[in-house]
Amino acid sequence: MEVTHPDRVLFPDDGITKGDVVDYYRRVAPVMVPHLRNRPLMLERYRSGIDHGGFFQKEASEYFPAEIRRVEVDKAGGVVHHAVVDDEDGLVYLANQGCLTFHCWTARADRPHQPDRVVFDLDPPAVDGAFATVRSTALRLRDVLTRLGLVPFVQTTGSRGLHVVAPLVVGPDHGEVLRFAGAVADHLAAADPARLTTEFRKARRGSRLYLDVARNGYAQTVVAPYSLRARPGAPAATPLDWDEVRATRLRPDRWTVGNLFRRLGAKADPWRGMARHARPLPEAWARLDSLTAIRAS
Repeated sequence: MEVTHPDRVLFPDDGITKGDVVDYYRRVAPVMVPHLRNRPLMLERYRSGIDHGGFFQKEASEYFPAEIRRVEVDKAGGVVHHAVVDDEDGLVYLANQGCLTFHCWTARADRPHQPDRVVFDLDPPAVDGAFATVRSTALRLRDVLTRLGLVPFVQTTGSRGLHVVAPLVVGPDHGEVLRFAGAVADHLAAADPARLTTEFRKARRGSRLYLDVARNGYAQTVVAPYSLRARPGAPAATPLDWDEVRATRLRPDRWTVGNLFRRLGAKADPWRGMARHARPLPEAWARLDSLTAIRAS
């Protein structure tokens, strides 16, 4: 595919061009596409560079070629036709259309009302040293989810925090998964109210880390693994091994368009085969009820 305007600078402080971004997505496709395949996408597009602002797109453009599959999903008062990326060609085409960041549903296109994962977004306050709390909270959340019988995974967001994700056996709807995630977040926050909160209103959080579970709702999206972010240096959302979360040198923007392939050349994708670790939500709910009862007593 011919890249249009390859010399257009998308990251002015770093000199990173559209050609660089398209080449990145072409090279990362073998590990990234499996995380996108058969999932409705929201596209974050920047036509003229991150300093000129971008826009979010849910409805697939009419001019997208047939190779970009569409999936029709319900919305209030109608439907939306989301783009779906199933192969390298689709990923590269959308990158050439100025899509910098790919945000995917927590459910698959063939079961849009039944998510196959639960997501926790660890959103730190804008204070010095906050990421240390993000790391320690991710490790505590890992322990809680493991006690509930789930298998947690983690990634940097490429922005400020970490995402902790656990695959689920398909069945419960978004409402049930959202309630479960909220209950887990409440359990975690109750154990450390000085540092953690589930308070939606930012003004009431103070310097506490926000345990955000809203991405588990219907039609909500999560930044896809290996997506670039519209931030200086072009950082990438990057799946991690849990040992890496313990390292004090970890930063949420540690891996970028410039160094990610050194990482991938040295180690396999930590999220490979995630679906094989799916666990049923009802069993996790029962274990959470037991944990809550023990704490209450």
